[in-house]
Amino acid sequence: MSDGARDTSLDTIERELTAFARRARAAAARLHPELPLVSYTLLAHIDDQQGCRATDLATHYLLDKSTVSRQVGTLEKLGLVERRPDPDDHRVQVLHPTERGTRLLASTQASRQAAYDERLKDWSAEDLSRFAAYLLRYNAAGEHRANG
Repeated sequence: MSDGARDTSLDTIERELTAFARRARAAAARLHPELPLVSYTLLAHIDDQQGCRATDLATHYLLDKSTVSRQVGTLEKLGLVERRPDPDDHRVQVLHPTERGTRLLASTQASRQAAYDERLKDWSAEDLSRFAAYLLRYNAAGEHRANG
């Protein structure tokens, strides 16, 4: 691939990933108007992990602890997350989604799944598999650079 073609491809990728990020922020806003994308992502992770510590969130997403603390505070204020003592160490607080948080998250995820289904309905199974593999590869490269 020539340098010009590579540059054109990289420009397209940047533009399309920016559009993707805008849609993701809009999806988070549909969950709750006061819920930024970072908070939505943290809520989804807490739910997926069936509870985790704030320090685990900071480590996983490479965020400053104060950023996580503010976002978790917002989630708590909205009644989407609660703190519970760790059964193994009562000095440690574990974040869990509330019933309301789980319901809102499930509703938003169903909406997002439907949007992806609609957007990708004409794609073959092979195209979907390739796209998924490329996204995994792209994100793994980013994680490798962040951790390396």
